[in-house]
Formats: sequence, structure tokens, C-alpha cells
Amino acid sequence: MKETAESGEQRVESVERAFAILEAFADGRPRMPLAELAQRTGLYRSTILRLAASLDRCGYLRRDDDGQFRLGPSLLRLGALYQSAFSLADSVRPILRELADELGETAAFYVRDRDKRICLYRVNSSRIVRSHVEEGAELPLDRGASARILVAYTDGHGPFYEKIRQSGVYISQGERDPDTAAVAVPVFGSHQKIVGALGVTGPRNRFTKEFCKKMIEVLTQKGKILSRTISGQ
Repeated sequence: MKETAESGEQRVESVERAFAILEAFADGRPRMPLAELAQRTGLYRSTILRLAASLDRCGYLRRDDDGQFRLGPSLLRLGALYQSAFSLADSVRPILRELADELGETAAFYVRDRDKRICLYRVNSSRIVRSHVEEGAELPLDRGASARILVAYTDGHGPFYEKIRQSGVYISQGERDPDTAAVAVPVFGSHQKIVGALGVTGPRNRFTKEFCKKMIEVLTQKGKILSRTISGQ
């Protein structure tokens, strides 16, 4: 077993290579031959066979009689344990706190419920003049940044929503309230299915062009982090 240190982090190459073999199935391909595994991972066939033997003994990989590889039952067991222990709130709330602290505006996470959007979690801004959103509040789905995001990635059709999907972000200026502005991005779960919308809202006069640009950068980064956490990728 070879250990290497990069950027102050200790790495075990054999473990990372074993994980690379499992990650080769991340796109949903159920079975694949040795040649394709080698192509996807960049590993030598001999290396794959050696690591596959260990993964097979532990139930993480199986090789069928025709030589094709597939994921093993131990991953299902771990997946079930992860789901039972996973709390959406524990993942979302820290991100919202980071957004509120960094941007100084109210941060919230919305989900769609038929023709409404629900504020599932929120962290209000500490500023005196702010946008205050209550958890559990029902808001319309036809206006507002998070609403546009939720519709765009569910059943939204036409050039308007196509543009939102292409940009991956939406800025609303006075759509729901004339004095309020908001910026939102999508959060995805497994198979790139939208889970909710991550947004920041506040007084419209503070949402300048430069500030919106900063919010888009921060929200996009946090949205990707949250998507990776939720999807397990």
C-alpha cells in the first residue's frame, strides 16, 4: 500500500483507485466489461482485477459469469444507512448561515408543493432593514427568484424558462414585492433531479449590479456544495 502526501493531505492510492472503480458506475451504467472499466478509470487492467478481488470479497463489486462487472449489495446497505441518518436540515442550515453571514441578506431554501413554494428553511439577515421570511410560509409560484427556479427545473416550458436553465440562476427585482429583490439557484439530488431552490433576498436598493454578481458567484458555489452533499456525489 502506497501513501502519498499532497498539499498537506495524506492519501492512500490503492483506496482511491478502488473508489475510482466504483465511481465508474456513477452515471447509472449497470454492468460493464473490464476494458470499459479500464477506459473510464485510467487504470491498468491488472490493477482493476487486483482491486476488484478485494471489493468482491467485501461485497462492493461483483463479476458475473460473462466477465461483466456490476456493483455489489454492500453499497445498497450503506446507501440505506446513509438515507436513514441523513437530515436535509443538517445539510441546508449551515449553508444558509454561511450565505447570511457572507452576503448580509436573508438566505432561504424553498421547495415546490404543487402550485406553491414553501420556505422550508431560512436564516434571516442580522441587519435592521431586511427581508423577513418565516419557515413554512407559502408563497406564489408565478413570481420571485426561487419560484422561477423551481418551475424552470420541473415543468417550465418555453424560451423564458429555457434561458433560466441555461444560466442556472435567476434574479428577481420587485416581482413579488416592489421593494424586494432576490437571487436563486437550483439544488439537485440524485440523477440531477431538482430538490429545491437556494436563494438570497433583501431590500431592492441594496441589490446593485455588482452585488448581484457577487451573490451569483457565492450562491452558485454553495448550491454545488449542497447538491453534492444531498446527492452523495
